[in-house]
Amino acid sequence: MSETKARARRAGASKLHEVPGERLELVPRFAAQGYEEADVAARRAWLEEKLGCSLPMIGAGAIAGPTMRGNVENPIGAAQVPLGIAGPLLVHGEHARDIFYVPFATTEGALVRSYERGMLALTRGGGVTARVLQDENSATPLFAFSELEQAVELARALPALFPQLAEAAAATTAHGRLVRVEPRVIGREVLVTCVFSTGDASGMNMVGRATHAVCELLVERFRPRRWLLMSGAEAEKRAAGALLAGGKGKSVVATARLAPAIVRSVLGVEAALMVECWRASTRAQAEAASLGINVQAANALAAVFIALGQDVANVVNAATAVFALDASADGGLELQVHLPSLTVATVGGGTGIGTAPECLDILGCRGDGHARKLAEILAATVLAGELSLSAAVAAGQHAEAHDRYGRKR
Repeated sequence: MSETKARARRAGASKLHEVPGERLELVPRFAAQGYEEADVAARRAWLEEKLGCSLPMIGAGAIAGPTMRGNVENPIGAAQVPLGIAGPLLVHGEHARDIFYVPFATTEGALVRSYERGMLALTRGGGVTARVLQDENSATPLFAFSELEQAVELARALPALFPQLAEAAAATTAHGRLVRVEPRVIGREVLVTCVFSTGDASGMNMVGRATHAVCELLVERFRPRRWLLMSGAEAEKRAAGALLAGGKGKSVVATARLAPAIVRSVLGVEAALMVECWRASTRAQAEAASLGINVQAANALAAVFIALGQDVANVVNAATAVFALDASADGGLELQVHLPSLTVATVGGGTGIGTAPECLDILGCRGDGHARKLAEILAATVLAGELSLSAAVAAGQHAEAHDRYGRKR
């Protein structure tokens, strides 16, 4: 038996827990939670032996075990996802002003080619104008009281208490800043939305720590009978109509115009037909009570999030996008997309491990001072995909494209 397997067997055997009728063997932890390379290899060997499987590609991942600390527990290696590039995409933003080539980590055939087509059309048409309108993140604790009067007292006291609350929050973070609190009394309970500026981080861990400090101050002063740090009203990683008003990340708008000749030559369809199909789709999405109106904004967001080391679960809020098409005076297209709750980061989280830093370098968005630039690029990218997929659906090209690029020939 190899030393790696022997090490894994010893670690696994020491972690047996008794359960009525069963003996459950926990995943080996090792010292300091097992992030050293030998620990990662031994944990993988333990899993191979226990399940009778072979994991050579997982073990071949290029991410060093110690760098995973803070991002994952019980590491056994790294997942590998095909990485494609699409462009050129010309963006006229306040923060992103250049031609960009966007990385997509995906296993969906035809996805990169579709976005590339949309980017080419937009760039030939003069590019995409993009602006970040709002930049914040929030948590909404809940305070429960025995009497309505107590709930109202807390809500009414918040404006005067704000300087103290901001000071308590600031003591927990060097980068976050409490910018406002918004109380809402719901019977004998109060929802208190704590809104923060989080800089270039997505910031939810930062927001959680700072909000906890705010809650401790309020609990000490008002003595609720129960309180929750995150009530669910903040719509963190869950679909909610409130996301359309913003407040979870960056609210970004991207717009463009296309001449009729570009629509025909690049997209292979008439602008009027695209507008007609978009209107029909909008009615259908309204019938389905969709949160947002878009063709498939989550496609780009998920693939780019994976490539850039973003928190992929934030696709849930980021994809509540509103896409619109209209005919221009010359018979071409006017198009726009609004992403009201786009949570992206260029520091922290997964942005510094594996291939994420290199992918951020492709966009010139690595490190401090680039989160708003990234948001503008992503809004333009989503617009490109919405344009291309709208054209494919209108022209009946969708199934053909997937058959051509999405199958192994």
